Amino acid sequence: MPRSVNSVASRKRRKRMLKHAKGYWGRRKNVWTVSKNAIEKAWQYAYRDRKTKKRNFRALWIQRINAGSRQYGISYSKFIGLLNAKNIELNRKVLADLAMNHPKTFEAVVKKVNK
Repeated sequence: MPRSVNSVASRKRRKRMLKHAKGYWGRRKNVWTVSKNAIEKAWQYAYRDRKTKKRNFRALWIQRINAGSRQYGISYSKFIGLLNAKNIELNRKVLADLAMNHPKTFEAVVKKVNK
């Protein structure tokens, strides 16, 4: 008996994968084996970099808070330590935004902490 191959399902599966390769360059967009490898590698990068993005933003916020707090003569670590001691619950994202875009408000927070 001849081997039965479900070519409809295979074609559908390949087309679904090739849709993800839209915009790729050269054979990566239309040759199945090359495309499949490229897509899977892209998904690995995407998974990894969703985690990395969080690290990068936290580092950026810390740099901005440090730069803002040093204008008022206090280091980042002392500033965060005093914030925690005074039970002021502002996260780094908010503090970085205040330091960058609202310096008067950030100055008020620094003065409140320094009392």
